[in-house]
Amino acid sequence: MKPDNISVLVVAVFLANFQSRGFSEEPVANLLGMKMVRIEAGSFTRGSGNGDWDERPANTVTISRPFLMAATEVSNVQYEQFDPQHKQLRGKLGFSREDDEAVVFVSWHEAVDFCKWLSEKEGKAYRLATEAEWEYACRAGTTSAFHTGETLPAAFHKNVSISWFPARQTETDVVPLHVGRTPANPWGLYDMHGNVEEWCLDWYGPYEAGAQADPVGRAAGDFRVTRGGSHSTTLEFLRAANRAGTLPGAGNWLTGFRVVQGEMPATGPLAACGPPLNACDVKQQTPTDLSKGPDPAKTYFKGPRQYVQQPTPEDCPVFDRHNHCPAIAVCPNGDLLAIWYTCRTEPGRELGIVASRLPYGESEWQVASNFWDAPDRNDHASALWVDEKGTLYHFNGLSAAATWGSLATILRTSDDNGASWSRAELIRPEFGLRHMPIESVIRSREGAILVPCDAATGGSGGSAVLVSRDDGRTWSDPGEGRRAPDFSAGANGAWIAGIHAGFVQLVDGRLMAFGRGDTIDGRMPMSVSDDLGENWTYSASPFPPIGGGQRLVVLRLREGPILFCSFGREVRFVDAAGNEQVGSGLFAALSTDEGRSWKIKRLVTDEGPPRAVDGGGNTGRFTMSALSAEPRGYLSICQAADGVVHLISSKQHYAFNLAWLQTPPPAPPEPVELDVKAKLETDVRGGA
Repeated sequence: MKPDNISVLVVAVFLANFQSRGFSEEPVANLLGMKMVRIEAGSFTRGSGNGDWDERPANTVTISRPFLMAATEVSNVQYEQFDPQHKQLRGKLGFSREDDEAVVFVSWHEAVDFCKWLSEKEGKAYRLATEAEWEYACRAGTTSAFHTGETLPAAFHKNVSISWFPARQTETDVVPLHVGRTPANPWGLYDMHGNVEEWCLDWYGPYEAGAQADPVGRAAGDFRVTRGGSHSTTLEFLRAANRAGTLPGAGNWLTGFRVVQGEMPATGPLAACGPPLNACDVKQQTPTDLSKGPDPAKTYFKGPRQYVQQPTPEDCPVFDRHNHCPAIAVCPNGDLLAIWYTCRTEPGRELGIVASRLPYGESEWQVASNFWDAPDRNDHASALWVDEKGTLYHFNGLSAAATWGSLATILRTSDDNGASWSRAELIRPEFGLRHMPIESVIRSREGAILVPCDAATGGSGGSAVLVSRDDGRTWSDPGEGRRAPDFSAGANGAWIAGIHAGFVQLVDGRLMAFGRGDTIDGRMPMSVSDDLGENWTYSASPFPPIGGGQRLVVLRLREGPILFCSFGREVRFVDAAGNEQVGSGLFAALSTDEGRSWKIKRLVTDEGPPRAVDGGGNTGRFTMSALSAEPRGYLSICQAADGVVHLISSKQHYAFNLAWLQTPPPAPPEPVELDVKAKLETDVRGGA
């Protein structure tokens, strides 16, 4: 790609301005042929007062010692002198086939090992740049968004887009990654805006106010910093101040690295970030009355009450206007912990995971606080689960960039009620489909942990199942690599029919699952497997199909029945007077015969007078009444030791017991005329 005349002119002007400051030395080539550019000591303004929250506060940073930085990113031919086996990854997904293209599919650990190898080979200290060194060198004395000014010329553009690759592939997704083909910055460094992201040395964490000298990041964290942006990314993420990061074990087609030569700064790292509100003052004692709750012989219902409470930007800077896709668990100490994603737009890189806690014995949820947020990565989506030993499991998707078209799957665990978590581990490290966790994690009677994951990016296409038979140490996907199945009734395939699947294990060992989309005979699809998800057969369920902004849940209650909650436009049930009623919205159905039949028991509503409720997420405001419940929302469910079922939607929390489910609701306060010709069948097959 040839640079345009404007970009050549801009670079020429900058070079003329800065050659007089001692940056005109010719690069020195090392043993690998890397051209190393001398970067003199100096000061600059790091960050941006107008950028993302993690670029603030902008402050003065001094780099006290000169260092050499590679003029270009490490190329395939250079990296493969260290690791010849990497040549097998050339052309993976179509990327980086040629010698002089930037090496990709390298983890932070591999980049560090390359630096150690090169140090031993040359007898000189090679390493990754600190984040501060990288921004200092990228800016090259400029203070604008890019070293070219406030705009980035077309010569630097490579598939500037919100990319869904590899889930959805277009002709523009695979681009060349040759190094040094765009104009250099004023200090002679190439590809500092785009081409591939570059690993930096630091653990990611927020900046601190005040002048800094030779900062080296945080002492610990989950994410290593990447800088510079990449191809297949919109331009705001290529700015000099922009910060990104990911797990150090992750490698993909967007990320490479360059090296510096020079001793490490003597500065010590900043302390690791303190815990967020949801992890503060978490009680570790198990209450003696944990299993004592409402009288199981009497009806109990509470709600709706909001669990999504808006924090101040200072307390939770990632919190944004769209809050959706929750997961909930009962901690061993009795606390409820809810997590969900927050964002401006669902495909955005800014999407992160926040949490709220309802401490045991309290009635108000805490305000939202950060839970897990890979910087500038779409973290779609979450699941929580508690095992028999009281260990909390957090499953999440980690995008290579934006969207949920390129997810890997991570796992974290907590043995102290969520007060602290293990570092995130990549349990499905390849980025692509079938890696987005869904709410209903279960342990099978055979001891396997089963995690449903969406297998498609749209409203249909099926769900996968991740299986671990060794308590989470290793994971497999029985349907991986197998053809997309025919979801028609009576067919057999390797995927669950429908996305956002919920499932339970039946007493005979079979798995029974329900999903959104892929409807069969106009009904929600039901999938059954008798081999722990290796194969599924499909049939029409008794339930109505659901669509955008809706997610079902299914849960085996401690008492034995299976509870199913979903949404319907015409929900038929019988009131306490024996009259048939037709309502709409969120409903609860029970099966006492292992899914052979289901009876809709009632709408999930407090049955009060009509009033407006803010549903949040994709729900918006809706009317709640005896015959009107939430029309949509993403559901998550759990049951506490005291028998209370906790059901959350995109914003609301409902709590009820089995007695409430089994008791017919009171008649509506005003008679409702129904045009019903046939006798109501309480079996949901009658038309819910």
